[in-house]
Amino acid sequence: MTSAHRAEWRLFHGDGEPRAVTLPQAPPWRRFTPGRPMRPELPYLIEQRHADVVNAALHLRRPLLVTGPAGTGKSSLARAVAHELRLGELLRWPVNSRSTVKDALYQYDAIGRLRETTLSRDRGEGEPSIGTFVRLGPLGTALVPSATPRALLVDEMDKGDVDLPNDLLTVFEEGVFDIPELTRLPEEMADVEVQTHDHRGTVTLHQGLVQCAEFPVVVITSNGERDFPPAFLRRCVRLDLPVPDEERLRAIVTAHLGPEALRAADDLMEAFLRRRAPGELATDQLLNAVFLRLGGVDLDAEGLLDAVLHQLTGAM
Repeated sequence: MTSAHRAEWRLFHGDGEPRAVTLPQAPPWRRFTPGRPMRPELPYLIEQRHADVVNAALHLRRPLLVTGPAGTGKSSLARAVAHELRLGELLRWPVNSRSTVKDALYQYDAIGRLRETTLSRDRGEGEPSIGTFVRLGPLGTALVPSATPRALLVDEMDKGDVDLPNDLLTVFEEGVFDIPELTRLPEEMADVEVQTHDHRGTVTLHQGLVQCAEFPVVVITSNGERDFPPAFLRRCVRLDLPVPDEERLRAIVTAHLGPEALRAADDLMEAFLRRRAPGELATDQLLNAVFLRLGGVDLDAEGLLDAVLHQLTGAM
């Protein structure tokens, strides 16, 4: 690569001079279409023995607990299953330390209802329906009866409270929950329309009860930062995804960026494998490096390869 070509890839110069630039095309995995949910446009590569575990969970109607280091494709697996089985938009519940099962099932805006009811009375209008202030969460939406099951990703379960797995046991076992704010309504108000998590509209609940017709396809991911209780593990089918070896890495690069990418990436592959240890580098970091190389970026520039292939664990 000539010095002139190397200079062209720099869009930002840091010299305070405004310039008219055209951003290059984004990587395939960072392209978005307004009004359409993200879905895998390329095949998700998985070993047959791991695909068989996924199929076992599907047959048993049990949650699939996927463990493994960061960057092994745990979350992408959920999207791939939803895409291949045509289960519609993937519902996603990103777990954090404040996550509760109740919030994943539904949210009720009591303050908003009180405010709108007061305003309606002041205007001489009828009270708004309570369903206007109830919205099902991702887990609640997944349990709504439908002709085909929905797919739900419970992402990074080990980030949640230590009691969260046990709190999920009844819902996972029975596939049912109720909304107390609706079950207390009088019989003449037993049917209430509530909003769904995916903004597809509303569903009508009878006496505040949600009972699935088909248990949803649930994929739970964990980085292995915490052990789960035996009662929770008993209700899951477990899949441990290993870091891909060199052969699988080459297949992944080819699937995402084409066979020509491998010819330009031998040294990057070698650098990635040399630096990698479980949990310290992710496969998408290699894809990022190869994509930049194909776009003419000078990865020999000081510190640039280190910035792209940075360790995911340890001190910053």
